[in-house]
Amino acid sequence: MVNFSRQSHNAFIKWLWTVDKVILFVSMALLAIGIILDITASPAVARKINVDDFWFVRKQIVYVIASVAVIFVLSLFNLKIIRRMSIVGFVVLVGFLILTLFFGFETKGARRWMSIFGFSLQASEFMKPVLIIVTAWLLDCGKKYDYFPGMGLSILLYGIVAVLLLCQPDVGMTMLVTAAFGIQLFLAGLPMFLVIMCGIGGILSLFVLYFTFPHFHARVDQFLYGSDETSYQINRAMEAFQNGNLVGKGPGEGTVKLLIPDAHTDFVFAVAGEEYGVWLCLIIIALFATIVIRTLKISMKESNLFVMYAEVGLASSLGLQAFVNMASSLHVIPTKGMTLPFISYGGSSLLGSAMEIGMLLAITRKNMASEDKDKY
Repeated sequence: MVNFSRQSHNAFIKWLWTVDKVILFVSMALLAIGIILDITASPAVARKINVDDFWFVRKQIVYVIASVAVIFVLSLFNLKIIRRMSIVGFVVLVGFLILTLFFGFETKGARRWMSIFGFSLQASEFMKPVLIIVTAWLLDCGKKYDYFPGMGLSILLYGIVAVLLLCQPDVGMTMLVTAAFGIQLFLAGLPMFLVIMCGIGGILSLFVLYFTFPHFHARVDQFLYGSDETSYQINRAMEAFQNGNLVGKGPGEGTVKLLIPDAHTDFVFAVAGEEYGVWLCLIIIALFATIVIRTLKISMKESNLFVMYAEVGLASSLGLQAFVNMASSLHVIPTKGMTLPFISYGGSSLLGSAMEIGMLLAITRKNMASEDKDKY
């Protein structure tokens, strides 16, 4: 008979007792919603590229299974392993980002993907959680040891990643990484004068980006004046929300997926609004909010600075990416071409989000041995 008590020596039972079940359940719910919406949105896209209707669905199910495995495996590890994996992963992914600039394939004016064994890899999706863990470790070491330049090193590593992302160019991902890193720096006690200077610098950098990157320039102009193909997609998305109203037109009855080429990725939130109505949109928002609020609540009770920096960084990254995607679909901010975590189609996006949640579950596990939290 299997022993389900807290004293059980079975690794799975111990994991089941210590893992945060709320975050785990919410993540699985988002993955399930993603499959449902992909079944709805992707057949129209599949017909346009002359493959069978469920070609994208089958691939997405494989990605979901792999994502569940990633979440489970990562959540089993202790803090020491998570830190070491992230340090190695950072070095490897910097290499991939550099290789992408030379050997990646270009789509919509950006070179963000590289084909490996038939799989399109977007290294930036995996860099997000890895950078957050590494910077959390450096900032913690800077607090523990006066001689260790933790903040300086973390800024250096962030700068390397930001420059590589801008070279692709991927302004949206750069801004997301910057926001998550800025939150970590604020928690680490960045002087208020520097916080204000960083804020001013951030505003000035938007102007620089506007006049430097034509793609970013076009997105902002579209948001302000509405006069290109992207404006057409936004208008169709807004019509989808209006058509869906409170309860939606019903599964499979929407038309926005027939009109927007990226309905299964960038505008999947519009598909949800049209076919299932406001109620599903509110559920999706509530699920993401639950992960963020739950993590922030846990972090407030945390005495380990590394854990606190990592928790807040991972939660803010996931929450901000979800906000950007949904706000873009609702025409609240300029479109960013950013996926909705766990819901949009895409292997790199799904696996990258799974890494974030798996690491988050690992560092929030209850009753971890004290040596796991204190070893470096």
